[in-house]
Amino acid sequence: MTPTIELSQNDARRLALTAQGLIGTPFSTSPATAVRALAPKRELAVTQVLETLGAVQLDTISVLARSHELVAYARLGAVGRGAVESAYWTPSPDDFASSFEYWSHAACILPAHVWPWFAFRRRNYVRKGIRWHEVPTQQLQSLRARLRAEGPLTTAELGGAKKSSQWWDWSDAKIGIEWLLDIGEVVCSRRVGWRRVYDLPERALDPAVFDQVSIGATTWSSADGVEGPTDDECLRTLIARATATVGVGTVTDILDVHRLRATDTSSRARLLELFDELVESGDIVRVTVPGWKGSTFADAKLLASPRASGRNRTTLLSPFDSLVWHRGRTNQVFDFEHSLEAYVPAAKRVHGYFTMPVLHGGHLVARVDPKRQGDTLTAPTVTFETSHGTAAARGTVPDSAIAGTATALREAAAWVGCSSVVVDDVRPRSAKAALVKALT
Repeated sequence: MTPTIELSQNDARRLALTAQGLIGTPFSTSPATAVRALAPKRELAVTQVLETLGAVQLDTISVLARSHELVAYARLGAVGRGAVESAYWTPSPDDFASSFEYWSHAACILPAHVWPWFAFRRRNYVRKGIRWHEVPTQQLQSLRARLRAEGPLTTAELGGAKKSSQWWDWSDAKIGIEWLLDIGEVVCSRRVGWRRVYDLPERALDPAVFDQVSIGATTWSSADGVEGPTDDECLRTLIARATATVGVGTVTDILDVHRLRATDTSSRARLLELFDELVESGDIVRVTVPGWKGSTFADAKLLASPRASGRNRTTLLSPFDSLVWHRGRTNQVFDFEHSLEAYVPAAKRVHGYFTMPVLHGGHLVARVDPKRQGDTLTAPTVTFETSHGTAAARGTVPDSAIAGTATALREAAAWVGCSSVVVDDVRPRSAKAALVKALT
């Protein structure tokens, strides 16, 4: 039996921040150099962030910027929207894609080389035979033929996305092309004006991703008509990659990265066996952390590497950032309760529409609901964590938390072109004067 390593809460928190690229300067450019770095270097840094995180969640909400831009900004500073878009989505249709979109934690951008390891999910869709809508099978052949003949196409070019003004009332062309995306017969490797561009995988992706030897797969399968590694090998690889992404986490934390759940071909028991196999192979290590419930594992390479040096990043975090996207894990690692209230009726919101945690000194110290109004960044609600670890109306707010929050707000304002920051409801009220002073 492989021995279990004991980690402290601080050890676990530091491993999580290191794995997420939020300590030191692990990328080719840093927040201090991002503005003056040349475009290729900035694009490379964004690509490195994607590789480090494994998946960057997409969302249509745009506050200050879209979430996938906020994720890059949190680690790199003001690299610019152009660098983010170019790095995520291939600028030229003649190039092989560096990334693609697929169902991971949710709709996510993923590095192109992990395409084969989602064969298990494509097979699962084939077995189900249905997505949210009934699949219009009579449309599929014509969609395939048009892509082969005409090259990459958007939904608008394929016949439109909707039958009516209702968001859910998709056209047959939209349902059909999304089904082909689900089962891997098409791929989305770029966007134009936020519209997905659909293409054939063999045209968009490097041929190496379809080669068993090139990707290092030990077994290959064509089950259910989907070529790729076997389901078991896909799941084992994604569990290992997810452990590297979180640094340290419970089984639930790790499986949640790519939303790996028991499927028709992999029971919960089998998923747990895959963790044991990865421990035996030396890819992951069994650990314990005080207060954490359930089996917990850490990435073996990260655990064995020298302690990351450099300052902890001070920044606003998107609520869809992979550091905080799992609410239970956020509470477990940072003793910080957080939830997205964008879909909560305005009258029932506690902290705001798009509340962004403030990361400072390796801790989550506050919540900010930012908005841009002309050349002013406004924060209608700022809620600090108090010294006793709650967001109660009374309590002492550490000076460092106030200073860090002011820094995060000022830097975000500069990033989006605002010249000033205005705060309104600061909780506890006793911290408002100090925050206003720190901002000015």
